[in-house]
Amino acid sequence: MKAMPLILGLAAAAALAGAVRAQPEATTTICLNPGGQARPVTCRSHDASRINQQDDICQCLHGGQEVTVAICPAGVKAPPESAAFERARYAAVSKGSLVGASWQGRPICVAPRNRLGGD
Repeated sequence: MKAMPLILGLAAAAALAGAVRAQPEATTTICLNPGGQARPVTCRSHDASRINQQDDICQCLHGGQEVTVAICPAGVKAPPESAAFERARYAAVSKGSLVGASWQGRPICVAPRNRLGGD
């Protein structure tokens, strides 16, 4: 029975360590042409609801490379579109992803999609 407080203490420490870890970033897919300009993306979700708004199937039906990108967290705006940003964005793609990339000190991310109007 003396081991019980030790076990509970270790369990509490493990739970705290898990809570401290950063939450994984929400991501979506965008389509980029070789110049870095965004192309239309078509996304669908098999589990569409107001609670689960994450896209699970996105395709570049109108051309462009499929690229995974972070959705901007609350209070963070996506960098404004410009020719310089588009070139840097395309150059920053690594293995089909922009997650973790930044431009001029700002994270490369996209605004969350508005589900009420549809995609």
